[in-house]
Parts: sequence; structure tokens; C-alpha cells
Amino acid sequence: MIKQLILATGLLAGCPSADAQVLSNAPKEPLQITEYHDFGTIRRGRPVTHTFQFVNNGKEPIRLENVAASCGCTTPEWSPEPVAPGKTGSVKVGYNAAVEGNFEKSITLVYNGGKTKTIYVKGKVEPPVPAVPINSSVQLLKQSN
Repeated sequence: MIKQLILATGLLAGCPSADAQVLSNAPKEPLQITEYHDFGTIRRGRPVTHTFQFVNNGKEPIRLENVAASCGCTTPEWSPEPVAPGKTGSVKVGYNAAVEGNFEKSITLVYNGGKTKTIYVKGKVEPPVPAVPINSSVQLLKQSN
């Protein structure tokens, strides 16, 4: 019984799984792009931008039909010109750091007749740095008057 169990386990381990075969035969996504950009810590009131580069790994040109952000604080810019197979394109994303705290915003790319790809920007907004350092002597004078 133990020999049969060991033999069966060994046979199963040597067989490629159906899941692995399905994944290897799956078609590649034609629009290859890094899905996340982390701005890290930024200051409130200081807009930031990042340019996402993408590669056309397909056999047809990629035409970005629309690029829509999840809110008005995130602004995408892109070219309507098609990107030929094997070439690169870009989407520039701006974020207006108006509210303090952590954020994660999505940007949906619509291309080639309704196909979609979603990318994200994230980070943390901290209070702005005061223009002039606080002078404790001035504060002390104000309190005594």
C-alpha cells in the first residue's frame, strides 16, 4: 500500500498540470505596461506627474481611444496616434496633491475597440512645509502683549 502511494505521488508530480498548460497557451496581452507607480511621500499643494511607458506586443497597432481617471484630482494625457507593433507609447498621469493622507487612484485605458487596461498611482500626501520657520521668540512676544 505504501509503495503504491509513493508511486502514485511520483507519477502525479511528474505530470504537468492542466492549469499550467492553459496558462502557457493563453494569448499575450498586446498592451504591456507597468500597472503601479508609487509617488512615495509628497507635499500637499505640490502636483506630481509620472509617465507610464507601454509596449505594443501585439500584431496590430494600438490606438488609445480614451484614458479615464477615477477622480478629478488625477489627470491623464496621451496621444491619439496609433502605436505600431513592437513600438512604445506613453500615458502621462498627473496627481493634484490637495488632500493629506494616503491615496490610490485608478486610470483606465480604453484601446482598440473597447479593450481595457487599468493602471494605478498611489502615495501619501503630507502637510506643506512652512515657507518661514516658526520663530519661538516672536510667539513669546505676542503672548506678552
